This record gives sequence, C-alpha cells and structure tokens, in this order.
Amino acid sequence: MLNYQTFSTQETIDQEEDLAPSPELTVIEDGDQYGKITVGPLPKGSGITLGNPIRRVLYSSLSGSAITWVKIEGVLHEYTTIPNVKEEVSEFLLNVQGIRIRSEVDRPGKLRLEASGPGDICAGDLMASSGFEIVNPDLHLASLDSDGSTLSVEFNVEYGTGYGQASRGEGLPIGVLPIDAVYTPIRKVNYSVDQIRVGKSPDFEKLTLEIWTDGSVSPVDAMKNAGNILVGQFFLFANTRQPSEDEETTPLNISAQQYNTSVEELDLSSRTLNCLKRTNIDKVGEILEMKKSDLLAIRNFGKKSLDELFDRLDEMGLLPDEADVETSQTSEDQSGETLESVDTPDTEAESGDES
Repeated sequence: MLNYQTFSTQETIDQEEDLAPSPELTVIEDGDQYGKITVGPLPKGSGITLGNPIRRVLYSSLSGSAITWVKIEGVLHEYTTIPNVKEEVSEFLLNVQGIRIRSEVDRPGKLRLEASGPGDICAGDLMASSGFEIVNPDLHLASLDSDGSTLSVEFNVEYGTGYGQASRGEGLPIGVLPIDAVYTPIRKVNYSVDQIRVGKSPDFEKLTLEIWTDGSVSPVDAMKNAGNILVGQFFLFANTRQPSEDEETTPLNISAQQYNTSVEELDLSSRTLNCLKRTNIDKVGEILEMKKSDLLAIRNFGKKSLDELFDRLDEMGLLPDEADVETSQTSEDQSGETLESVDTPDTEAESGDES
C-alpha cells in the first residue's frame, strides 16, 4: 500500500511538471524606432500562426499621416527647376516624401515653408499647424545658393493607411504636384520561432518579434494597434452563431469594441434600462442581434422605449447600416392592434417608478 501511494504521488508531480504555463509577452527593448518582443511558451506550431498575421498587419494595415501634394510658388510642373535652388523639382519632391509626421488628430491639414537667403533647408523649418509634429526635423529638403533666393511651399497632409500612389491626385489644379504618400509608420518587421523546453516537454515555442518604425509611433504601440486590428477581424468568427430554421439573420458590421459596449453607457431612462437589464441584455451587440418584435415583447418595453433606445444608438454611432434599415420601419410589420397592445404597458410603466 505504501509503495502504491508513493507511485501515485510521484505520477501526479510528473504530470504537473509537464503542464505548460500560460504564455507571457515580454518587451526586451522598446525604443523610439526599434522594439524587440518575445511571446512564450507557445504550443507547437503557434509561433508561425501568431507571427505571420501580426507581421502582415503591421506592414499593410496601420494608419498614419503623410504629405500627398505640394504647391511651390512659381512652379507649374515637376519637370523644371526652382530659381536659386540647387535641387530640381523632382529631387525636391523625393526629399519631401521622406518627411515623417506624427499626428495627434486623424484629419487633413496644411504645412508651410517660407525660406530665404543662402543655406540648407531641413524638415524642421516647416511651420506645422496644430496637431502635427515633424518626427525627423534634420531631413534635408533643399539648398538655397544666393542672398536673394526665396522658397515658398504649401504642403497638404492627409491621414490614411498603407501606401497611396501619386496617380490618384490626377485632376488637381495646375501647380499642385502630387507625391506618393507613405502612411504606414512601419519600416521593417522580422519574426523568428525558437523551440524551447517546458518541464520535460521540448514541444514548445518562443516567438520573437523585431519591429522598426519611422518614429511617429513606438514599436510596442504599433504592435498593440496591429493586435487590435486582428482581434476585430477574428471577432467575426468568434461571434458566429447558428440561426434557427425560421430565423433570418444579417451580420453586424460593427467592431468588437462596439459590440461589447455596455447598455449603461447609452444613458437611457431608468425605465428603459431596467427593462433591458431584467432580460439579461447587457451589451449593444445583443440588442442589435434581436428583432424589433422581440424587443417589443419585453415586459413594459413599448414603442417609446424602442424609439429612445435606437435614437441613443444612432447618436453614438453604434447603428450599422442593416440596423438603420430595420429600425426605420415602423408598425408596418405588425398590425395596429398588436402595437397598441404592446404600448399599453409602456404607458402604464411611466406612471410608476421602476426599481
């Protein structure tokens, strides 16, 4: 009996040693333009499963601000020179394309350059409007070579994703010179997967990510943004449900954050809020998944409550297109008698206080 108990105890210890701990993310280095992050231990095969999509999203889906066109005083096209400026117009435009901008607001804006006299002009000489910051002020733009030389340029800044070609600027007025816009802040991404041992099992992996940015966003923040994008995309799969045979459903074109918005944040009246809470409806997504008739069937929840609810959803921008179409329909889907019978408790409930 003693030997059997000893064997059982040792077997339990061995099993506990083989259990893998939860993966942890560790920031090895986090600079302005370079970051190194490790994730592990991961089950076998998970390193590539996580590393490849995060790398692709970092390259293609992050947003930023970039200059999309310039207007140089006295210049009508790019195949010419600027008086008393060493660089030709085409070379100047290539230099401008290298300007990196950190934006505090996701909107278009303007920058100006007013320079005179001999000397070098750098990106730091631009007069930035509120909300924009030049990340690389030492970037060389042009050189003025005489005392009487002047250079006056207007820059248009836009907010976008990935890369925008200059050809999309066709149709601009004469004198407006479009340039390629590099919106993405990512310069390079590498990932590697190493096999590691956890306990007695060697079948675990460690993912190492190296991220280089242009300085407008830190590598760790860039990784967070990419992760949020992936969460929103995979949310479509996680939110899949099987409809019944007599139920017609349409997908909700809302983000995971919008779906999980609490009903308390809608600032509804106590009567309407209590009706939803009593039915265990806690999230905006749960409301949008329900038919209008199902909402009206809630006790003491009538048409006034329905109008109040969807008015608040519309004001907060939480209504997808499908919901807008559905809620724009009034009592056409139901008979007048049915709607009146549902409205009756709603009216009665107004006279009393809901706890």
